[in-house]
Amino acid sequence: FLGVFYYGGFSSSFDQVRLLGVLQRIALVYMFAGLIYCYFGTRGRIIWCFGLLVGYWLVMTFVPVPGGSAGDFAEGRNLANWIDKEHLPLRKWDGDHDPEGLLSTLPAIATCLVGVFAGQLLGAPKLSAMRKVLLLTGAGVVLAGLGWVWNLEFPVIKKIWTSSFVLVAGGYSCLLLALFYHLIEGRGWRSWAMPFVWIGVNPITIYLMHNLVDIGKIARRFAGGEFGQLCFGRYSELVLAAVGVAITLCVARFLYQRRVFLRF
Repeated sequence: FLGVFYYGGFSSSFDQVRLLGVLQRIALVYMFAGLIYCYFGTRGRIIWCFGLLVGYWLVMTFVPVPGGSAGDFAEGRNLANWIDKEHLPLRKWDGDHDPEGLLSTLPAIATCLVGVFAGQLLGAPKLSAMRKVLLLTGAGVVLAGLGWVWNLEFPVIKKIWTSSFVLVAGGYSCLLLALFYHLIEGRGWRSWAMPFVWIGVNPITIYLMHNLVDIGKIARRFAGGEFGQLCFGRYSELVLAAVGVAITLCVARFLYQRRVFLRF
């Protein structure tokens, strides 16, 4: 519902309603990954993750697109885009297909399962903090390496959420998670990370706020126009973006300090 609302809701003609989008994908992926987590053990979750990635690759590579050919991953000519064109009703983000489309939701579930595995690792009571960091780092290197090798056969393409993209993005995420876990939990360096906490407790609220409030327009009130060009020159756009981020952080901090956490 929030996803439909975010992309315009019913403010225009019915055929402009976008059924799938970022929030809708999060909803679908969390639902299916949550069911897999509840009904399967670690081994079953690994099988599901592997099956989704390999199955998606097989379908995208060997099932021919009507009027085209099998194994063509170009935009508008691949199977995921064709399925959206034929079976996804109403508005599509990219004309006749959508980057958060029907078929590409399957490997996105595997992305969430990678997060499940990372969460299980961090929650393991018998592992030391350093052991967790090392395991996350090793997993990140392996996943990213496998993803770039798979890229030779199944290119890393975010818009159709290829299996290689899942591995590469998951690998980089594991490496960053290992770094942050080491600094924040291992070293105890926490104060610098508070802005991430402010955002992390109200992420959907802040996401929707940027849709409902023109943060860029507010930023231009502070550092735009001739003043911005005079003071910042060619960096004026960068400064405007930074001011926009600062405004967002101020709102997030305001909500956090007053213990206002909007749950959906």
